[in-house]
Order: sequence, then structure tokens, then C-alpha cells
Amino acid sequence: MWLPLSLIFAILSMMSETVSSSAPIRLQAFLAHCGVASRRASEKIIAEGRVSVNGAVVTELGTKVTAQDKICVDGNPVSLEENKRYVLLNKPAGYVCSQSDEKGRQVAVDLLKPAYSERLYNVGRLDMFSRGAIIFTNDGEFAARLSHPSAEIEKEYIVETSYPLPEGLAEKFMKGVRVEGVFYKAVKADVMNTHRMRVILIEGKNREIRRVFESNGAAIRSLERVRIGNVNLDGLRAGEFRELTQADVQGLLALCKN
Repeated sequence: MWLPLSLIFAILSMMSETVSSSAPIRLQAFLAHCGVASRRASEKIIAEGRVSVNGAVVTELGTKVTAQDKICVDGNPVSLEENKRYVLLNKPAGYVCSQSDEKGRQVAVDLLKPAYSERLYNVGRLDMFSRGAIIFTNDGEFAARLSHPSAEIEKEYIVETSYPLPEGLAEKFMKGVRVEGVFYKAVKADVMNTHRMRVILIEGKNREIRRVFESNGAAIRSLERVRIGNVNLDGLRAGEFRELTQADVQGLLALCKN
């Protein structure tokens, strides 16, 4: 069976540093395999002095460990995840995308905890007031590839405004808009009716749609992400979730351009 080159590279990358009972691998890769965070995020956790190996704090990236070592993050032991999970959640508005929240706000990952014992974390983000598709996983390599800007994975949003859309906003967004020194550009923007627009992005800069709309005097009533690459909500209601199929996961990796 023919596979796209991007998918072949993804598989080879994930196989390049696997964990066996005795073979040493880099600490950041080990943490990613444990489902702590993506490999890149794990590097930051190590540099912050939050990781210990056999009782000693380790901050040097590239430190080699094995499955026999006792590894803790923030004092809590971590172990290898036997099952890789890939879960699509229709995040309701009012939930934040983080592992915990010091302000006491509702956390999206908590919606998954009754169904999964694995430590899952979100791939990318949706702001607290936005709703829709977001992927959770314990596969650090998968998360790192999808969330990197060079992947250029399309994300599709439906935006509803409180008042009629400003004339020409869709065309302006596709040409590119600079707001407070930051350049924003949609891959596609289609006016659906006087109050609704479909927007497709590949960069996903922080609060991109909100900043572009607000800078043009368009007050957003609701913002929903309905698609990530080849994965759609497919009738999931707010708060509902489903596991991605193998075809979903392979399709996402095949779409990555990194």
C-alpha cells in the first residue's frame, strides 16, 4: 500500500527513539512517552528543575534514562503509558485548555477524566470563550508535530457576530491584517450570511480571529472550531468526545508539512 512521504517520515520519527526495558533514551523523550507533555514542552519542564531521576534533580537536556530509573515530575512518579490515546472533544464555552487552573475555572481535560486513566493533554488551544474541536492525547510526538506552526494543519471556524458583518472583512482577512504589530492572515474566509463567517486558518496565533474581528468593529457572539485537518465534529454535542480512529490519526500526520 502506498503511503504519503509525510506519513512515512512521521512513523520513522516516532520509531527513532522508543522505550524498551533496558535501552537508554533522552529524558525529554521518556517524559513524552509517559504522557507528561510533548517532547518540546518536556524540555521546558526539565530546564525548570521540575524533574528528578533516582532522587536527584536533573536540568540537563539529553540526559539518558531507562524504564528502570525512578523519574518524578514535581515530586510525582511518572511511568510509561501502555496505550496511546487520541481523543476529540467538543469543548464547551467556559472551559480553559490547561492541566489545571489557579483561578478555579473549569478545565476541559476534566471532562475526559471519568473515561480515561491516562494523563491526557490538549494539542493546541481554544480560548475560554470559544467552543468546538480540540484534540487530547498522551502521545508526545504526535502532539509536537500537530501543534508546530510548520505543520500548517487547517483549522476551520464558524464565527457569529452580534451585529451585521462589516463590509469587506472577509476579503481583508484573506489579504492579511496587522493588529498591534502582529500580522494575521486567513487561508479562506467566506461570508455565510449577514452575521456568520467561515474562517480557515493554518497558523493559529493567539486569539487571532477575535483580534481581527474586534479591530474591525465586529463584536463576536460565538466562535466555534468545527474542523481540525481531516477531523470534524461529526455531530458531537458540547461536552461530548470520541476516540480518533487510526485513519483519523494517520490522516492528520499525512497532512503535516513538517
